[in-house]
Amino acid sequence: MKLSSKLIIAASLISFTNCSKDYLERYPTDQVTPQNFFSSESAFISYTNGFYPQFPDAAAIYGESVDNIVKSTVNAEVSGTRIVPTTDTKWGWADLRSINFLLNNPSAINYKDAAVRDRYFGLARFFRAQFYFEKVRLYGDVPWYSIVLENTDLDNLMKPRDFRVLIIDSVLADLDFAIAHLPATKSVERVTKWTALALKSRVALYEGTWRKYHTEFALPGADRLLTLAAEAAKTFIEESGYTIYNKTTGPSGKPYQDLFATINADGVADEVILARRYSNEQALRHGLQFYITSRTQGKPGLEKSLVNSYLMADGSRFTDIPGYQTMQFYDEVQNRDPRLAQTIRTPGYTRIGQTASLAPDFESTMTGYQPIKWMNNVSMDGNSQSYHDMVLFRAGEVLLNYAEAKAELGTITQSDIDMSVKKLRDRVNMPNLNLAAANANPDPYLANMYKNVIGDNKGVILEIRRERRIELVMENNQRWDDIMRWKEGHLLTRPFLGMYFPGAGKYDLNRDGKVDVEIYDGAKPPATGPYQIASSELTQSTGGYILTNRNITKTFREDRDYLWPLPIEDRELNENLTQNPNW
Repeated sequence: MKLSSKLIIAASLISFTNCSKDYLERYPTDQVTPQNFFSSESAFISYTNGFYPQFPDAAAIYGESVDNIVKSTVNAEVSGTRIVPTTDTKWGWADLRSINFLLNNPSAINYKDAAVRDRYFGLARFFRAQFYFEKVRLYGDVPWYSIVLENTDLDNLMKPRDFRVLIIDSVLADLDFAIAHLPATKSVERVTKWTALALKSRVALYEGTWRKYHTEFALPGADRLLTLAAEAAKTFIEESGYTIYNKTTGPSGKPYQDLFATINADGVADEVILARRYSNEQALRHGLQFYITSRTQGKPGLEKSLVNSYLMADGSRFTDIPGYQTMQFYDEVQNRDPRLAQTIRTPGYTRIGQTASLAPDFESTMTGYQPIKWMNNVSMDGNSQSYHDMVLFRAGEVLLNYAEAKAELGTITQSDIDMSVKKLRDRVNMPNLNLAAANANPDPYLANMYKNVIGDNKGVILEIRRERRIELVMENNQRWDDIMRWKEGHLLTRPFLGMYFPGAGKYDLNRDGKVDVEIYDGAKPPATGPYQIASSELTQSTGGYILTNRNITKTFREDRDYLWPLPIEDRELNENLTQNPNW
């Protein structure tokens, strides 16, 4: 996002707040100063424009690498090799200072039009809520600051960490203020009342399930938070006017795929609450398509357990089929939930704007399950040449937040499912989730993954988790947050697998008469023809799954790894900052 000249001036004025009190009280009234800057609505607009870059960039939105997407490298938090850092940008407070500068500025507080002031205070408090939600997800307890810190304010500079219960209550108070004062007019590029409601449902669901499943922290109020999540989501569903995008006029003609393939988010504004804008004309681009098509960007591919989680097209479970474990690619992707074929290359896949059928390209994917989510035409395949908008909040997530919160509370009804999960399944012509059937027969495949789910609603909770994983893959690193809040860190230690091959031979993956990959024993054949994979790279040389990152042993410490460590230097500067357990 471009910053205006007024915004640059405003940002520079923040540095003046470190001057002495006497100096700041002697400012000329005919010049722009920190004390009189907010003298018009345009000043509020210019200043708050500077908050928007706090949203994640494109790579952080599409580039998840937990157990949904496998890449050639494994992040330290996934492998279990994190160490206590000397410094860490995650433990940074500059964004909070700029937010609190507005909220504490005399000219802003005393602005002549209270409604205008509160609109931009609501925006600032939305960003403060987002800032602190990120900090709590990473570190748990953190210091709460609602003032602008000065370098002479030793009491606050040396403040200990505040209890996460206080932080979350403060975050929710900020969001309630934002909901009450932000405009209700829809906008894909500006934070609105509906963005704040969506974030509230996300925050309350995260914290409610964290407190429910992380009993080791003995945190109160899980049900209260889950109730707030459900209420926020229901208000959004009933009042916002957002729907599930279901048009067949997009680039591919397939609504789920086009929700992400559409270049301008205005075209999918039925569902998109907020997006990060990009523009080819303004040279604001990202690297999504290069990431997916290049052999040098990690070769991302969906992991086998995610592919197994997609239902059959008739709503039955793929993993109930005898012999599903040894199905080859062509057979395993037939008659599945259409979202599978709108998320990875499957037989018959063509690029947008082209007619040639393309098989998975092992030059660009570790697992063979090559992503197509977010992909548009080939002109954007070059390095940093993609420019489609990236979705930050959408109605589909809010529906899932509602269903999950109600299920975790034990109050979910078939009517609740009909107003949430059913809408997502209707988009791809999938049968609705049946509450009674799900609870009568919980999926053993999912139950083996999510070991902490118990109780009468076990079946429906598992099914909602299935739905969430499938619907939200490659969006805002949601999978990491889900695993953390559900206390299912063991999932990160499993082998990450790809396609199944019965043994050495040549394979035509999409049955178009062309060999796409060769599995070989012994010495590597001449490097001509199809992509070659040694049988030793399978789980068994006589036939098995592609075993990725085979030389990396992944670990996860249940007593430590759900929170990040605080940096060494910051704890040396403030001796009152305690370290997280067992770091």
